[in-house]
Amino acid sequence: MDSNRRLSPETQIRAVIGLRQANHAPPTPVASCRVSSVAQKPDLANQRNVLEEVVVAKGLAGVECIEEVGGGLNFKRKRFLARMDEIGRRDVTMLILAHRDRLTRFGVEWFERDAKTHGCAVLVLTQERLSPEPEMGQDVMTIVHGCSSRRYGLRNYRKKLDEALKQDASHE
Repeated sequence: MDSNRRLSPETQIRAVIGLRQANHAPPTPVASCRVSSVAQKPDLANQRNVLEEVVVAKGLAGVECIEEVGGGLNFKRKRFLARMDEIGRRDVTMLILAHRDRLTRFGVEWFERDAKTHGCAVLVLTQERLSPEPEMGQDVMTIVHGCSSRRYGLRNYRKKLDEALKQDASHE
């Protein structure tokens, strides 16, 4: 007789609803540093040093420090995605950032809300807030920079494509 019921292992249920496995490591705090380019590596080291000092001063234990080089407009960064997945699984108790825009350039409030929804506090060390006009100016400059970088990248791509087509045509 069919009871119209299904039995599923707890591990499968936890995976579906995004919970940690029972034998999984306990959640930890994470300190996150990011710079946009390799040329800014010294700033990455500075961010890490400041975060480590705060961790020691607050007496936090077991803090994992993650360093990342990548643009704040790029939501496909491997470490960013891994960190967001960990937060979604409730593997991170606290996310510590040196500056608000180190997580992402835009939509930080959404990511903070998502983190809090999954039991992760967000601690931003520098609470400097610009008035709306300078902040909008910075946002516009960030967008212009991102678009111009993409345009230069497309120009380089087009140049390589043209060279490949010329080589292919000369071989025929």
